[in-house]
Amino acid sequence: MPPSRNSAAPWNDSTLGLLAHGYAWLPNRMRAGADGIVRTRLMGRPAVALRGPDAVAFFYDERHVVRAAALPDPVLDTLFGRGAVHALDGDAHPARKAMLVNLLKDGSGVPALGGHVSWRWREAMAERRRERVVLFDEAARILALAVCDWVSVPLSEAAAAELARDCASMVDGFAVPGPRQLRARRARRRQERALAGLIAEVRRTQESDLKSSALETLAWHRDADRALMPLRTAAVELLNLIRLTVAIAWPATFAAHALHRWPAHRDLLRSDTGGKYAEAFAHEVRRFYPFAPFVGGRAAKDLTWRRGHIPKGTLVLLDLYGQNHDPALWEDPYRFDPDRFHSPDGPSDPLDKLVPRGGGDRSRGHRRAGEDITVTALAALATELARLDYEVPDQDLAIPLTRIPTLPRTGFRLHLR
Repeated sequence: MPPSRNSAAPWNDSTLGLLAHGYAWLPNRMRAGADGIVRTRLMGRPAVALRGPDAVAFFYDERHVVRAAALPDPVLDTLFGRGAVHALDGDAHPARKAMLVNLLKDGSGVPALGGHVSWRWREAMAERRRERVVLFDEAARILALAVCDWVSVPLSEAAAAELARDCASMVDGFAVPGPRQLRARRARRRQERALAGLIAEVRRTQESDLKSSALETLAWHRDADRALMPLRTAAVELLNLIRLTVAIAWPATFAAHALHRWPAHRDLLRSDTGGKYAEAFAHEVRRFYPFAPFVGGRAAKDLTWRRGHIPKGTLVLLDLYGQNHDPALWEDPYRFDPDRFHSPDGPSDPLDKLVPRGGGDRSRGHRRAGEDITVTALAALATELARLDYEVPDQDLAIPLTRIPTLPRTGFRLHLR
């Protein structure tokens, strides 16, 4: 078999290139290749990177790629936590995942959380009238209050501000060494301890057959072995529900950026009575703006991808940012256009091509159980932003693609009227 154009790449470690080029690193490497695969090394480990809907199906098939022991320690100690569902495979994963998916159903699930987000937003904006705010910080605080309302974690205003800062630090510091990562580790440890204490209090009461909240459900959940999760693990999963909701502050800030650059969408969101345009707008924000550059796992066995060999144990990356901007998949991919996902005749671009933070089947695979949380809360916040009376003062709204995760440098300052 003749070598691919990337066949020499495994001997060249790309860690410094990734740190230097950020989101552009992998798409640039993909464009330089001809077979839809990049071969390289990261942190000294052999790695391959894939892209495309067929790559998504390949990557999320656990016969091909597993994530147990594949997530590096810095990611576990900052973003996900030890023992989280994200790092489980085999029988342990579906049992835990089913519990998390069930949390999002019924009237107490995602629609209720969306209601909490809208209510907390309106309350905050009424209190902050005529003030100058940094949207990212304010959105993170509001989301912390809203999600804790939903999971039944009691939270004061001061504790909400600290929780919002800690969750933002966990996301901000997972991808880079240095001070940001140290802050992220400290933030996770602090919040895990607090939530473990709260779960211990719940377990000192009588277990009821009907769990009235996410806090109770997680406190009493039994994994596939029928044993209660360790306190620390239950706290990890509860914190991850909170952290992923607070992380919506990133796309919420990008939603404001989009409304500022293309203000015609404000009227469309204001007149959207059924919420369909707001949902399409949320999907397009998640496609157009960067968040996760890729996700990774480990080859479960010797694999073949497009006639190329992937040895067992190789780090396998799925290119997210590149796929969401691939001109072979999206017409004019650098145009912001919510109508990709909304039109009278149905969306022109199906959601199975969209991989903002991962892909695969939500129920059975590793796709985030909280994806509906993100879309619902982001659609609610985008609509509230469109209705809000504010000015955008002069500031640097550039979005640096060399920083992961990225934001406008100012956090998007607003002057409320």
